[in-house]
Amino acid sequence: MIEIKYFGAVAEKTKCAFEKVPSSNISLQDLLQDLEEKYQLDSMAFSVAVNQKIIPKQAAYQLQTSDIVALLPPFAGG
Repeated sequence: MIEIKYFGAVAEKTKCAFEKVPSSNISLQDLLQDLEEKYQLDSMAFSVAVNQKIIPKQAAYQLQTSDIVALLPPFAGG
């Protein structure tokens, strides 16, 4: 199973902090497309991290069974 963690406004939109999905040889783009269809996330700005490393949403990244994917709100610094 792949664990998906939601933070900030993304967690508010999905109404959950995390969920697990079956890991049947899925790419990051396919997972994001599935989540978009499920939660209508297209209007939201967020970054994606896989195993605590920021990954571009367009990257050709193949997810593994034990991966943890996090959808993070935009960062602000100072």
